[in-house]
Amino acid sequence: MDARCYDNLTGFRLDPLDPGTNSTVYLPVMDVKSENGLRSGAVARLAGISTDTLRHYERKGLLTVARQDNGYRCYSREAIDRIRMIRGALSVGFTIDELARIFGTRKEGVARCLMVRALAADKLRDIEGRLTELERFRSTLKRLLSDWDSRLAKTSHGQPARLLETLRDLAPLPHFQKERIRR
Repeated sequence: MDARCYDNLTGFRLDPLDPGTNSTVYLPVMDVKSENGLRSGAVARLAGISTDTLRHYERKGLLTVARQDNGYRCYSREAIDRIRMIRGALSVGFTIDELARIFGTRKEGVARCLMVRALAADKLRDIEGRLTELERFRSTLKRLLSDWDSRLAKTSHGQPARLLETLRDLAPLPHFQKERIRR
């Protein structure tokens, strides 16, 4: 592609409207489209991913691709929508393997809406559990900082306040030591 005529980000051809004002109009690039569909580079650019990611999605079964006689991959326009759907699913916590399972069962003619919903519900439960842990952690850190502020206020300048030593009480004891302490 000639850098003067094509936008590197979108892959669209830039046609000058008025050479004196440097105004341009974006037109779809025709040389990246074959008779049967789009080539890898064009799909990757239009979807905002790398060609490596595109091939990875193909290997994982998330995308189907036809091959031209010359061996080039040839994607349909729907591939861009599929990639956007994949990226959206990844952004809310679905994994590539989960998506591959879902798409695989879809190919078999089975609608997996309940499976998708159950996976999303599991992810929400996990997030809520992590939020609870983070809130506990936050509370502990607030108490710790308050205690440390008191210790620092009572400690003479240049003397150790032994802040790290206070963390010893926060560490969980091994099971066998808990038993010994209880006796």
